Amino acid sequence: MLYYNQVLGLPAFYASVALGIALVVDAVSDPLVGSFSDNFRHRLGRRHPLMFAALLPFTLCLYALFSPPALADLSLFFWLVCFSVGTRFLFTFYAIPWNALFAEMSDNYNERSELLAWRFAVGWIFGIGFTFTIYTVAFAATDEYPQGQLNPDSYQTFAALLAITVLLTGFLTTWLTLDQVRYLPQPQAEHRRFSLVAVRQELMAAFGNQDFRILFFAVLASGVIGGTNQAMQLYVNTYFWGLTGEALRWMAFSFFGGLLAFLTVLPVQRRFDKKYLLVTCALAIIVLTAVPVTLRLLGVAPLNGTNELLVILVGNTVVLSYFGTIGLIMFASMVADTVDVQEYHTGLRQEGVFNSAITFSGKVTTAGGILIAGLLIDFVVGLPEAAGKEEVTDEMVLKIGVLDAYIVPAFNIVWLYLATRYGVTRERFQEIRRALDAKADRVSN
Repeated sequence: MLYYNQVLGLPAFYASVALGIALVVDAVSDPLVGSFSDNFRHRLGRRHPLMFAALLPFTLCLYALFSPPALADLSLFFWLVCFSVGTRFLFTFYAIPWNALFAEMSDNYNERSELLAWRFAVGWIFGIGFTFTIYTVAFAATDEYPQGQLNPDSYQTFAALLAITVLLTGFLTTWLTLDQVRYLPQPQAEHRRFSLVAVRQELMAAFGNQDFRILFFAVLASGVIGGTNQAMQLYVNTYFWGLTGEALRWMAFSFFGGLLAFLTVLPVQRRFDKKYLLVTCALAIIVLTAVPVTLRLLGVAPLNGTNELLVILVGNTVVLSYFGTIGLIMFASMVADTVDVQEYHTGLRQEGVFNSAITFSGKVTTAGGILIAGLLIDFVVGLPEAAGKEEVTDEMVLKIGVLDAYIVPAFNIVWLYLATRYGVTRERFQEIRRALDAKADRVSN
């Protein structure tokens, strides 16, 4: 949104509407792709053929999204709609099967979290390298644009590096898991032809699971807050903290928080149930998000542009990434556990449907969050499009900081309450696994 609003001059509300449309289309496609993937038959399994097929067209759309031609407002709006919809829709055919793999690769309560920890660790390693490289190479400061993220010429380089990186890493993660296909669950013996009626039946079966409903509505509530915060984050870093591209690249060192989470998540999870870890992490994130802005409002934060301020912001980001990574690992692992509960009660394994319905919930409300962010930027903050430094007032800057640190995060209390109602404890999961394993043994014998 910052690129189309502050660099290309599209009003923030228009940009947020376009991105919201893309998220809604993406969300609607999620359960359809999830059902299609669950029932797909191929010698390479249910997931990998779809992942391979989606990669190239997805990366081409991603490149076009960040390299539009010179267009007026309405034409630019439609370009953003077209390629953000294309990017997200095509990515669905990669992401839904990819996420479903994690529920299929292990049926062990602790091992699932270990697998997800490795996933996030590798993600963080690539993430730090990519982020540092992007802000060093693509968004370097110039005399005209000391904040490289506001330089229109930077985005051609960014688009190319982004597309190439996504294509290569997407291909590798698909190819390197091909040897697991023969161990993964396959569709039921009775093949179900894909149809909208079948999707409806599968979703109704999923929503019959109380724990799944809790997770679904928790994501629904958290998506609004997360979408708003994500859309506003670069505005906060650019205008409230005055960070340049060279300074923003050091945010990549949040990797160390993810690395620490990777090293500690398993011992911590052996002592505590997943939902309590998730709630604890979320509460910590709410408090920590407000700390830097609070220090500035109290007059004790270092001045913008100083190394001392950068150390505080990077340190805060490292701790936030620690709690955020553990929370994400716990949530993804909870979804996988709920799939086993569903199999126990109904006999159906619905990894694709469960993951797609969860992402549907998150994306629809994230779209709402982006729309809210656009409204806040245009009508509460009053930030002009492609604003020059002299047009950004102290009052605008203050509003950006207060909204991001206090007002928006306060609504997290809704989904935190829902998370406490999740009922799959370690003991209940182990009972269900014993029953499923015994059933499998009887069938094989």
